[in-house]
Order: sequence, then C-alpha cells, then structure tokens
Amino acid sequence: MHPSHQDIIDFIRALYPSKDSKTDALIALHAPLFAGNEKKYLLDCIDSTFVSSVGAYVTQFEQSVTTTTGAKHAIATVNGTAALHIALLLAGVKAGEEVITQPLSFVATCNAIAYCNAKPVFVDVNRHTLGMNPASLLDFLSNHCLINSQGCFNKATGRRIAAVLPMHTFGLPCDLEQLIAICAEFNLPLIEDAAESLGSYYHQQHTGTFGLLGTLSFNGNKTITTGGGGMILTNDDELARRAKHLTTTAKLAHPYEFVHDDIGYNYRLPNINAALGCAQIEMLPQLLASKRKIAQAYASFFADTRYTLVKEPDNTHANYWLNAVICPTPSARDQFLTELIAANIMVRPIWTLVNTLPMYADCQAMDLANAQWLVERVVNLPSSARFDLPR
Repeated sequence: MHPSHQDIIDFIRALYPSKDSKTDALIALHAPLFAGNEKKYLLDCIDSTFVSSVGAYVTQFEQSVTTTTGAKHAIATVNGTAALHIALLLAGVKAGEEVITQPLSFVATCNAIAYCNAKPVFVDVNRHTLGMNPASLLDFLSNHCLINSQGCFNKATGRRIAAVLPMHTFGLPCDLEQLIAICAEFNLPLIEDAAESLGSYYHQQHTGTFGLLGTLSFNGNKTITTGGGGMILTNDDELARRAKHLTTTAKLAHPYEFVHDDIGYNYRLPNINAALGCAQIEMLPQLLASKRKIAQAYASFFADTRYTLVKEPDNTHANYWLNAVICPTPSARDQFLTELIAANIMVRPIWTLVNTLPMYADCQAMDLANAQWLVERVVNLPSSARFDLPR
C-alpha cells in the first residue's frame, strides 16, 4: 500500500477530529491535556500566596517524580535546560573541557554544555534508537583519546573529556547498557538528557536513573507539563543536596541573614508551576496509555507502506512522546511536510543537526552518517494524548 498525502491527512483528521466539525481546523503537534485537578491545585496555590520557589507543591511534585521514576532524589528546576546545566556542573564539567554528545538533539543539550564554558564533541547516533551510537562513542574514545592518571584527553584538542551526554530522542531509550559499559571502561560519568522520556523504560528501569545524573523537562509540549519546568534525578545523596543548594542561589540556611557560599542560580521551580505538575502527574498513566494507542494506530496505518514508523527499541518501553515516520527519500520528506502543513496539520522535520549551527560549527565531530541520513528523512506526527480515543 502506498498512501497518498491526502490519505494521510484524512487518517490524522480522523484520529484528531475537530470539536466544531471544521474540516480545516489546526491539528497541533503536541498540545497539553488538562483534565484533572489543575484548576483546583492552581487556585489553592494562589490562595496560599506561596506562588514562588517555596511551597508545598514543589515538594509534593518532587516526591511524585521520585515515585514515578524510582530515582532516590528529584530536584525541581525552572526548565529542563537549567536542570541539565546544573547536572553537568555537579558531574564536574569545568571551563575548557569537553562533553561527548550527539548532534541529533534539541539545541538545549549543547547550550547546557556551553553554559559550563565547555565544548561539545559530536558522535553519531543509531538509526534505530535515534540516540547515541555506542560504536561511534567507543571509536572516538579508543582512537581519538589518550588515558592517563588525570583522565581521558582528546588527542586533537588536548582538552579533558569530562562527561558523556546521550539524549533519549522522542522518548525512545538509547542503548544504555553499552553506553554505561563504555563509560565505565574509560572512567567517564554518564549524564542522561531524558527531557523527552518521562514514562520510558529500558530493561524495566526508568530512563534518567542509569547515569550519575539525569534530567527531565516539563515544557508545554511534553508528556506532562508545568508550563515550564525541569527536574534533576540522582541516587547520590550529596549530589542531590548540592543540586538543591545551587539551584536556590547557594543560600545558606539562616533565620534572617542572606549568606551565599558559591555562585548559585535562581533555578528552582515556582510553587505555582509545581501545582500544575502535581495535577498532571496524577494523570500520567492515562496519558501514557493514550499515547501508546495513538502510536499503535499510526503503526497499523503505516504498516507495509513506503514509510517506516519509528518504534520503541527492543527491551524498552517508550512513552511515544512524539511519533515519527521515516520517509523513503529527502524529497519525499519535503513533499510530506509541505502538503500536511498546507492542510493545517502540524508536522515537523527533525531538528537541524546541532553541529551545523553557527555557534557549534567549530566543535569536533566524528562521522555523522546516521544522523545526516535521519535528518533528511524524519517527520514528527501529531501526538497529543486524548482520552476519548475509540476503542
């Protein structure tokens, strides 16, 4: 079967019917769904007057995230980029050092590295997981780095490699088992950018809990949202204590004095945002179930066609945050985007490879053939959860 673009448009409009029966109503890529206690908790927060970074909802939200993910500690931040910035600092990333990451990611992954005055080094991704390719990482560390008593150093730049930072693209868990083994061999900390993967599991363990630290995002387009928000995950007691301290302007506890013992950051999540998060995370099981049904509907529609739907890797359980289809050629991708956008259906290409952006174009990059192949073919499909899906 080779569905036409009109067939695809008709299918997506049937999956997301307009409430007012408009045949050309905008279908969003990923709209938030508010169907629980959001208004109740927001009004309670407003009535309490504790709307900033001190309040009971922040603590409650953090506890809910630890319960959901299995992480020992969760520290709420204003957004996922802030969470990643602090995670890198806590992992020991310093100015002038390098962090190995992937080019197929939202720009925030590399921006957080730059905030540390460090440089990204780009290794390729796997076509199946869309995440960091262990073979590419191993090749770089084995053939382009030197190991001595002070650490792992890049032969080309002389800089110390401070950490490895993979990203779970579209909520699909990357190959953590191999990445962890390679990081252990070269004595490098693994930090997981799990911004998109709340509700995703690798070998029945939640993403973001394998590395020294992991981070989540609760931006308005994520599986659950706090409007803007993020979270640092760790099982290390001291790192958790330090994370909370640094994100609260490094202020020492005192009844009335304002004493700060480090360069801190005003990164704590406001209580009013956390109130929204508390209501949203209560609905997470239903949201994930809905998103899996949507993914299954896409899988059935695109089966045996010239399009390949991106599916969860073996031994994983993905949240299917954003469904993605791989078009057969770059020109087919461009036509797909053009015709569906013209039909008022929000689809998008994968991000521009970060190593090609002007501020990161001078950073070292390995052979990125898989990333380049994917960026020319991948299209994200509307993936908003809905609780009124037909059985």
